Amino acid sequence: MAEARAVTFYLLDEASAAARLRVACRIIDKAYQARQNVLVWHTDSSELASLDELLWTHGDDRTFIPHELVAPGMACEAPVLLTTSAVPEGSIDVLVNLASAVPACAGQALRVIEIIDGDPARREAGRVRFKTYRDLGLPLTTHNVRRE
Repeated sequence: MAEARAVTFYLLDEASAAARLRVACRIIDKAYQARQNVLVWHTDSSELASLDELLWTHGDDRTFIPHELVAPGMACEAPVLLTTSAVPEGSIDVLVNLASAVPACAGQALRVIEIIDGDPARREAGRVRFKTYRDLGLPLTTHNVRRE
């Protein structure tokens, strides 16, 4: 994990997966607009499918964020990739981790984004990830996100 340069935690008051996914869309959109490649990691395929749908119509102008689901052995060309297991080779500009543990691919990322909602179990898992990154000596930033 020595390559990751920074980890940013976004803390939400709202205790819902939908709120986390909306914030993820905004972060992904900003990274895409900055021409950065993004990998979204999640172990929940149902939530990842919900994010896939949101990315088709995200934003006030309902702009499309080019993305695709990653499958083992599949060539990926979109700037935003969604996965529950397969990880493309090479560096990742922005890794958005929606899973409860630090993914092994975090070391490929220049920047890791963690989005933690108000659900008690997700908060506790977020604290564990925060400690893991801190113990690795990575610079950590935390932002409180107000309810939309």
